[in-house]
Amino acid sequence: MSETIIGNSPATQDLLSLIGAIAPTEASVLITGESGAGKELVAQGIHDKSLRSAHPFVAVNCGAIPAELLESELFGHKKGSFTGAISDHVGRVQSAHAGTLFLDEIGDMPMAMQVKLLRVLQEKVVVPVGSNKPVNVDIRVVAATHRNLEEEIKEGRFRADLYYRINVVPVCVAPLRDRCDEVPALVEHFAKIFAADKTPTLVLDAKFLRVMKAYDWPGNVRELSNMMHRLSVLHPGQRLSVQDVAPTMLPVGMGELAHDVGDSEQSSLLDMMFDGESPAAQTADGRRAGPAAAGPQAQLSEDDREFESIIMRAQGFDDFRQQGQSLKGILSDVEQDIIQRALSETDGNVSRCAKLLRMQRTTLIERIKKYDLKVVAA
Repeated sequence: MSETIIGNSPATQDLLSLIGAIAPTEASVLITGESGAGKELVAQGIHDKSLRSAHPFVAVNCGAIPAELLESELFGHKKGSFTGAISDHVGRVQSAHAGTLFLDEIGDMPMAMQVKLLRVLQEKVVVPVGSNKPVNVDIRVVAATHRNLEEEIKEGRFRADLYYRINVVPVCVAPLRDRCDEVPALVEHFAKIFAADKTPTLVLDAKFLRVMKAYDWPGNVRELSNMMHRLSVLHPGQRLSVQDVAPTMLPVGMGELAHDVGDSEQSSLLDMMFDGESPAAQTADGRRAGPAAAGPQAQLSEDDREFESIIMRAQGFDDFRQQGQSLKGILSDVEQDIIQRALSETDGNVSRCAKLLRMQRTTLIERIKKYDLKVVAA
């Protein structure tokens, strides 16, 4: 394959297995999925593993070619058949003879062209514009679309007979947000591709990768590829944190996610303290140092004591140790009070409350359940 399909998620592994099963056959394939999810890469993979791999793979974006030129592009034309036809032109269908014709975004094809394409697929012949001599073609058709063709048929924008002709084997490519665990591998892959000659590969730190995984990627893999290309140009060979990148160079919404991930990490710190474990009770790799260092009696660093002091002053305490309440209990009270007030201000709307608190919605729901808080919608 010209490019490798990256990913170890169940969805991607199932996709690779399906490609391996259908590639050696002659069955027509309809690939569905959101724009940028990698449909053309899947089509190329089917061709590369097929018995036609030594012959052309010809891709046509049906939505990118003007309607008045699409017939000529697909079927070719003879010299003088229309104004500007100064020579014979071999169409894409004929160019794909013995190989694979990939019809990308076939859902955007005009109805008039759908009729003509159906005839070509049924009779295996093509008639160039301005000619009355049919030309035999041997092609395998792989089509793709981001549209729901069954809905398009109901709305009268796509022919049912063409749909059943191309949809012998349906293949669905999952959006990147449904396989976010693959993001780090894709980041590494594109960083290597876009690294300049003799320049070290760009590296993103752990928090940046968590932000990338939390982002929903509306543009899918294409958007991720473009972002890595941009970062590789602006920060060649560097190790980047999300704070190192100008907000205008990040996708819309990713900057806010950086704050959410930071809040989530702070919550993790509070959770450790709730469990009676200070940050000092961990080793450098994040593991607990053992019973002697863990627990409420663990030795606190100066930073830990300063953090405790701030909390105490905010709550009007001089020293929590003299008040008979642990730091865990005080932080729990503070958190409950803040969440309950935010829920009241947002009329019990959990999504709005999460945005107000700048925390992830799932984290907020966990806290609401933990504290058994009242969520009453207005």
